[in-house]
Amino acid sequence: MTRSTAIENIKVSLRAIRSQLLRTILTVSVIAIGIMALVTMVTATEAIKSNVQSEFSELGTNTFSIKRKTSRGRRLGMVEKDGDPVDFHQAKQFKRDYDFDATVSVSAFGSGMATLKNGSETTNPNVQVLGIDENYLEISGYDLDSGRGFLASDMTSSQNYCIIGQDIVNKLFKDYQEATDSEIMIGSFPYVISGVLKSKGSAMGMSQDNQVFITLTNLKKQYGTARTDYSISVRVDEAINLDAAISEAYGTMRVVRGDVLKPTESFEVDQSSGLVEALMEGLSGVTIAATIIGLITLFGAGIGLMNIMLVTVTERTKEIGVRKAIGASAKLIRMQFLVEAIIIGQIGGAFGILLGIIFGNIAAWTLGAPFVVPWFWIIVGSTLCLLTSVASGYYPAKRAAALDPIDALRHE
Repeated sequence: MTRSTAIENIKVSLRAIRSQLLRTILTVSVIAIGIMALVTMVTATEAIKSNVQSEFSELGTNTFSIKRKTSRGRRLGMVEKDGDPVDFHQAKQFKRDYDFDATVSVSAFGSGMATLKNGSETTNPNVQVLGIDENYLEISGYDLDSGRGFLASDMTSSQNYCIIGQDIVNKLFKDYQEATDSEIMIGSFPYVISGVLKSKGSAMGMSQDNQVFITLTNLKKQYGTARTDYSISVRVDEAINLDAAISEAYGTMRVVRGDVLKPTESFEVDQSSGLVEALMEGLSGVTIAATIIGLITLFGAGIGLMNIMLVTVTERTKEIGVRKAIGASAKLIRMQFLVEAIIIGQIGGAFGILLGIIFGNIAAWTLGAPFVVPWFWIIVGSTLCLLTSVASGYYPAKRAAALDPIDALRHE
């Protein structure tokens, strides 16, 4: 087929598409919905994956945390129970007794509904309060925008120090006011701001800038209860030493928790890399589900496109007869209808991809994930549309090409 013939086929196809505009819109819509479902979900999951990798990469692959054991159902026929919380004294004892060349940090959750005040300015009662030690910022990947972090001496100081996030600065202080070294109220307790954190945005739909850090000793006094659970984080300088560090941590914590004579530990160790892998596996399942949904929808769209093309062949039987009578070959007729099906499929695919990127990134944005364009899945979506169009249009095109020109001219 020459270039001029191909161009003529495309022109004829576009005229035919415009003449059946309602059918074309319905078919394009079905195809677009299939591709949109696929691209929306993979765009959102790719954005979340990027966010997860970014957040956990700050922790590095040479960190692990120790916390109380949580139940996972039955084990050896026995119902597992949650371990007792790691209390303040156990956490401090571990930090003191852990004999390995590593940095240890202890932290605990105080409240998720705290209210902070600076004069007449007040935050909403949704500020998260964490108790931390002098090593927490370093291990957890937080950076300071101004001021300083906690010192070891702050843990026993009579002065109440705190470190606040950017959301709190924006709420409590005017542009011309300096937050560092200012005094604010956390609940009914006065605190001096020793430092302000750099903005970290949101992660999984939760702002990381709407929180305040206080010292562990202050958290114990202000928020601590018998059920307060203290988390221990450990970072080694070299990832190659991680297994040895974890082994040493098990031994130390078994002594601290009184698990030496027990068959199982009342605590568990989590590696940051393991958490990333688990999250990625979960997100991969979402991607697979999205692919299946998209393929099913595309299959339905393909059937709809085939039916429309068959109806089109029937309605244009006389036109086909005229074209054959003036010299059009069966191959040319077949290509005309194939091109028509491909154009409809690609229009639907283009709309679906565009809408998928928009809605996928809106979903990702609500979860605090960055904007992404899933180029791989755009290529996959375009290819699927092309294959669906060819598969759906081939039989109607073959049927059109096989029409006898004399019988076609007689058709009413």
